[in-house]
Amino acid sequence: MKSLTLSYKRQEEKPPFLDFFAGSGLVCEALKSYFTPVWANDICDKKAAVFCANHPKEVFRLGPIQEVNGKDLPSAVLSWGSFPCQDLSLAGNQKGISSSRSGLVWHWLRVMDEMAILPPVCVAENVVGLVSSRKGDNYRKLHDALVERGYKVGALILDAAHWLPQSRKRVFVVAVYKTVDSSDMEGIGPVWCHPASVRRAAKGLDEWVWWRIPEPNAERSRLEHIIETNAPCDDDVKRRNKLDLIPARHRLMLEAAASKGKIVFPGYKRIRGGRQVLELRFDGLAGCLRTPEGGSSRQILVIRDNGGFHTRLLTVRETAALMGVPASYKIPGTYNDGYRAMGDAVAVPVARYLAEKLLHPLVQRLPTGTKEILYRRLMIN
Repeated sequence: MKSLTLSYKRQEEKPPFLDFFAGSGLVCEALKSYFTPVWANDICDKKAAVFCANHPKEVFRLGPIQEVNGKDLPSAVLSWGSFPCQDLSLAGNQKGISSSRSGLVWHWLRVMDEMAILPPVCVAENVVGLVSSRKGDNYRKLHDALVERGYKVGALILDAAHWLPQSRKRVFVVAVYKTVDSSDMEGIGPVWCHPASVRRAAKGLDEWVWWRIPEPNAERSRLEHIIETNAPCDDDVKRRNKLDLIPARHRLMLEAAASKGKIVFPGYKRIRGGRQVLELRFDGLAGCLRTPEGGSSRQILVIRDNGGFHTRLLTVRETAALMGVPASYKIPGTYNDGYRAMGDAVAVPVARYLAEKLLHPLVQRLPTGTKEILYRRLMIN
């Protein structure tokens, strides 16, 4: 083996990470101050176009994870996997973590098993159904699989609403080698990021960790500030049709909020009592963005203007702002392409906070020899 002395003990060096199910690159965007992406993968060519427009093209591999061989991957200290949520979402089929889509998480683990060195820190990200559905059984299967590979593991739930005007709760399963001394980052019990669903799922688990990170106190951006005031609104026919879908109770709430100076009211079409309605939010938050697979999955804005109300869909740039993406981030493709690229992603400030408060500190606690070996293998590969 060629002798190299490179390590990342120097402050200016950022440890390497792998981005599985990388999508449009928002995890890379979030982690770039702390980690360097050395490999990324996704199956969607349109999301790949967004990733490659904003991050190094040479690290991206387009194709199904089933065809990825871990022996071909560079070594890394962090492996991030935002695996598909369709079988875990409370709004989906709830077939579970062993089904065809969400079951791709097992290929994430299989690929890491094939690597010369198992990444010492791992993150699996998904919807809250991972811990809440089937009484936590889906989570426990993933937890046990990580423990079998030599990790200690804990799950926490972070809501993008701490930073952004969007209600978006997500589960982050964080695993680190059992041999790493992370005692100063471990609590003796649940804290603010461990709601009841996490506490239930954690009962009786081996190698469970109550990760302890400070509660964020950042000032949340306001919904009114991200709205593009010059974006075209619906014509009168569409506007009337949408306003007519607002239930009577929500209409009263809309008028009352508008009289107090509120301007923007986001909502989704839903079926209630056998008919379609447009349910609005009045808490200053947009609903959780979804992928635009149908008309009801696109978020609608009701905007007060000159004493009346206009309606329209969110613009792509507005969806990006709701995910904390900088205005300079390039989003090529059609409206649906851009909406999907943002709606099916990880909010940037959330992942950045996790990296700052937990992931990067964990990496700094790895034994120095481990870090040097990883970097030598990276350079050789």
